[in-house]
Amino acid sequence: MSTELLFIGVGILAIIATMDVIVGVSNDAVNFLNSSIGSRVAPLSVIIIIASFGILAGVTFSSGMMEVARKGIFHPQFFTMPELLTMFLAVMITDIILLDLFNTYGLPTSTTVSIVFELLGAAVAVSVLKVLEAGDGLATVVEYINTAKAITIIMGILLSVAVSFICGAIVQFLTRLLFTFDYQQRIKRYGALWGGLAMASITYFILVKGAKGASFMSKQDLAWLKTNWILMIFIIFVISAIILQIMQMMKFNIFKPIVLVGTFALAMAFAANDLVNFIGVPLAGFHAYTAAMASPDPLTVTMGVLSQKVRSETLILLGAGALMVATLWFSKKARSVTETSLQLSQQEEGNERFESIFLSRAIVRLVLHISDTVRMFIPKSIQGWVGRRMDPEMAPPVVIEGGRPSFDLLRASVNLMVASAVVSYATSNKLPLSTTYVTFMVAMGSSFADRAWGRESAVYRVTGVLTVIGGWFMTAVIASTSAALFATVIFYGEGFGVLALIVLAVLLIWNAHRKHRAMEKDAEKSKVFNLESIDDAQGSIEITFEHMGSLLQEIRESLDNALVALFKQDFDRLGVERKKLKISQQWSNIIIANVFKAMRLLDQQGVAVSHQYPQTIRRLQKLADGHRDIVLRAYTHVGNHHKGLLPEQIEELEQVRAKLHNILVEVEETISRRQIMNLEKLQQMDTDLRAFAAKLNEKQMARINDNSSKTRLSILYYGIVGNAMMLSKQNLELLEIFERSFGEVEGS
Repeated sequence: MSTELLFIGVGILAIIATMDVIVGVSNDAVNFLNSSIGSRVAPLSVIIIIASFGILAGVTFSSGMMEVARKGIFHPQFFTMPELLTMFLAVMITDIILLDLFNTYGLPTSTTVSIVFELLGAAVAVSVLKVLEAGDGLATVVEYINTAKAITIIMGILLSVAVSFICGAIVQFLTRLLFTFDYQQRIKRYGALWGGLAMASITYFILVKGAKGASFMSKQDLAWLKTNWILMIFIIFVISAIILQIMQMMKFNIFKPIVLVGTFALAMAFAANDLVNFIGVPLAGFHAYTAAMASPDPLTVTMGVLSQKVRSETLILLGAGALMVATLWFSKKARSVTETSLQLSQQEEGNERFESIFLSRAIVRLVLHISDTVRMFIPKSIQGWVGRRMDPEMAPPVVIEGGRPSFDLLRASVNLMVASAVVSYATSNKLPLSTTYVTFMVAMGSSFADRAWGRESAVYRVTGVLTVIGGWFMTAVIASTSAALFATVIFYGEGFGVLALIVLAVLLIWNAHRKHRAMEKDAEKSKVFNLESIDDAQGSIEITFEHMGSLLQEIRESLDNALVALFKQDFDRLGVERKKLKISQQWSNIIIANVFKAMRLLDQQGVAVSHQYPQTIRRLQKLADGHRDIVLRAYTHVGNHHKGLLPEQIEELEQVRAKLHNILVEVEETISRRQIMNLEKLQQMDTDLRAFAAKLNEKQMARINDNSSKTRLSILYYGIVGNAMMLSKQNLELLEIFERSFGEVEGS
């Protein structure tokens, strides 16, 4: 490797660092935005402005983790500049691919863990290759790696997950027990004291996380903070309690400043601690290159100079901070990651992103069994008292511009207070913790204690948490393995190896970008089903009509795609439609729930519509069943490599598809656009479809008799035709039900 290649390699590191900042912030924004966005403490623009100031303040304090990139995982005195560049390039290419993958699917992961294990994997790979070239035994690889640091980090990960969840659950339970869900009256009594405790925790967190890396803090100042931290917390508590009490007397909601200050604190901590995850390795590469070029033999000199303390360049840190702020404002993937955390912690039931799995069902069953056992030893009076104070139904309706919050300000402040306390304690005791892991698990613990995981949603929420946690541990495995593989490619391929890996990274990121756009498109289509709860009959009726139009459109498009894919024997397309079946089933259930609500509200107004309950649910269920049956029949037939439909069968079924398509479009537009129902036209279209189906039955019987259509083809053929007639009938009957139940109410 020549010195020119070294220069190009360092330049590539700088370019990748820019991309890494973008994908890293997109993932870690959930750490400090979750509580404020979930509680809707302020408009989104205000929240992001406060977080932006926190980031800019935090980058100037960034220093501690820089040491990890240079000497925390490996001993630099054993490596030359080309070997370090091999490791650093492998680490950064792996990092942008891995983090972008997690961002695409909206899963929060730890940038700290990813960078540490990437360094570990790349360092081990290069060390093994060096040892093999030198002819030494593999046992000597241990001398190159800082194994103690790696083991400490792994233990910190395991402990942080459990401790954060337990602390979040306990503090939230006690806080809710004190204030209840209807906390407006009780906050007047001791809200200022509780707020003072929260502010003390959060402010101490700012000092501990910020002062550690602040250039303006002398060693004496740091020593004083470490010695007098109890006094400092007490002073902050008293001052905060007095200020909050005054604000409360002025009719100001004291939870708002707590949540906003906590958002600033976590944003600052993120920038101070995690910025090095994105630029620490490139800066280490730059420092190594500078030292190598200053020596007489830059290609063979060892990099022991990296063991020395190096002062970070302020301009580079501020530039990185500005890029982080820009990413925070414009990254759509940052919103996706935040939405995952909010969906898993929202107080009310809603669209559940994750499906039930065996492990989540087993965990919920175990917890319910333990809960029932514990209740046997608790007096009924105490159970009743706790149940009344922990009843979510006590919460008054909250109307905020932009929609209903995922949880209230009380839980948001608990999330920030507990996360700040856990990270502060770990930092002061030099224990490595991931801010992502702590904030996420605290949020999950508090939502669990707040009974957000009810019987109707618990298995889905647990599945989501298990998915995220599983992703965390997979991060370590994938990061170390991929970095080791990439380092091997660069070690032997040099410039060509780097070029090949960059091309691979670009292709993977582009594919992930396309995937994310498709997911956004699906999410946009589902937005109507995420509308906030409306407590009047007219509003519920409006939503119901909108829901029904979207469901019919989804079924129509899915049937068209599935049948065309069946005709072309396109198994991949059928697989896509099969996966989308759960969407229409979920939407159908939401419509049923909202129809019931609308009818209940109408009954309260004296409008007798309750006899339509069973009819509505039957029609919607049959509609979903017919759609699912056609898609699954087609998917199974093609997937099992059975013989394709005969040309004449394809032609006939294409006509069936077109006739059903026209009926579905007519009903869909009638419902969604509130058009006057043309029942005679629809009945004639349905009659035409049935008459055509009768002719097809005769043709198919002839094919069965002459053995041109085998048994499986005949079953598939009849199944599609029969379901098409059933779907047509259910659409007409649903339209009549909607017209009878809601038409007069809308017109009144």
